[in-house]
Amino acid sequence: KLSQRLYHQDNTIPTPDSKLPLTDFMGIIDLATRMNSQNFNRTTIQTMSQDVMVSLFPSFILDRYPTWFAQPFPAFSARMCAWATVVGGTWLMGECEVNDVPEIEGGGKSQGVLVKRCRFLEESQCASICVNSCKIPTQNFFNENMGLPLTMTPDYETGECQFAFGKLPTFEEERLAKDTPCLMRCPSNGGMRSWHNGSDQRATTDSKSEQWLEDLKALGELEELKNGSVPSCSLMED
Repeated sequence: KLSQRLYHQDNTIPTPDSKLPLTDFMGIIDLATRMNSQNFNRTTIQTMSQDVMVSLFPSFILDRYPTWFAQPFPAFSARMCAWATVVGGTWLMGECEVNDVPEIEGGGKSQGVLVKRCRFLEESQCASICVNSCKIPTQNFFNENMGLPLTMTPDYETGECQFAFGKLPTFEEERLAKDTPCLMRCPSNGGMRSWHNGSDQRATTDSKSEQWLEDLKALGELEELKNGSVPSCSLMED
């Protein structure tokens, strides 16, 4: 689904499928990295990622879930989504478990999911990819398509991520996620975040940055990202 969405003819920059085997988890990382490196508008990346999630669900579920479950039974819906996230998302995120979210009214019993060490973050090694390809589009998917608020709180020091179903993210929480310094092990050396400045114009900084962008366009395998030299990151401004 991800490769089909990235190579869609309507895309400004179609992204070809990964050359890695379908059974290789790094193929997902490869595609996510290509998507983030070829699209300099963060909103585009977030929308494409959300579209992939939408494509994974039958339309009759998305059409009915908000009015049949999320609105009349918000706590039950939050628990059901937490359980489904563990069952269906472990292959992508790694080991995770349902937990309580005390800050939610009523105690948030079994309305959370704790990802103990996110596989997607660990393998991508990029805070910008985490925020724009996972956190924000996933929150938007549940809020807009499922009718259920969701707040995701990644911890870039431990690799954990806390899901809180039934809780809308606050402005401060979103600001902190976007202001997170780039990871020292980031394969783009911070250039991905600078690239994601939300502009509709191609980024034109210095010669090193331009060369890095050219290298990304010719990306063949994920490992090639480690060979570039780019300026330090700016914050992920809106």
